[in-house]
Amino acid sequence: MNGVVAALEEMPPVTRFYTGACVLLTTAVHLEFVTPFHLYFNWELIVRKYQFWRLITSFCFFGSFGFSFLFNMIFTYRYCMMLEEGSFRGRRADFVYMFLFGGLLMIISGIFVQILFLGQAFTIMLVYIWSRRNPMIQMNFFGVLTFTAPYLPWVLLLFSLLLGNNAVVDFMGIACGHIYFFLEDVFPHQEHGRRFLKTPQWICYLFDERRPEPLAEDERPGGFEWAEEAVEEPQN
Repeated sequence: MNGVVAALEEMPPVTRFYTGACVLLTTAVHLEFVTPFHLYFNWELIVRKYQFWRLITSFCFFGSFGFSFLFNMIFTYRYCMMLEEGSFRGRRADFVYMFLFGGLLMIISGIFVQILFLGQAFTIMLVYIWSRRNPMIQMNFFGVLTFTAPYLPWVLLLFSLLLGNNAVVDFMGIACGHIYFFLEDVFPHQEHGRRFLKTPQWICYLFDERRPEPLAEDERPGGFEWAEEAVEEPQN
């Protein structure tokens, strides 16, 4: 138990919150506290029945416990953590904004594509962004294929096809990841380019770590002058 608590404490906060929410929600379904019918993405129910929780729960349910759940959670945890501790280190607000922007793209896509759960597509988006920001890393897929990181999302897409899964989910994740990568990493560095995805100040205020400013010399308790007066010997 202590090992589990220590592992959770070592996880970066956004990764810990998201993966923890996925595990807790799946556990709640397994224990029959809720059913997947209360969680899936349905735009009509969100708009007309005001079931706004589906905007969140559709990202956090990866199916019942099993191989598919374990596979998705390993990828979600691994690449979410590597992004948070890598290119987003010290930029927690930017990482949260990437989550929100990617989630918004998924929701808009889900309205037209009719996908029930968006978590797998979101995981592929994380993988895509990480792979494009680490183009020289060599990958090995189950000891069979060796390739550089940018090919990883496409290998996962092929793997989904071989398993008989809906490839539209993976392709949607790749498309949303590419939109974010282009707007954040490519277009701002082109001629006449600009950065559209500047993190709003209210997100920075909520999520960025703020270090306390050092007190001025005359505001410090037990200052130098006070110490000098304390050691002065009384005059006879």
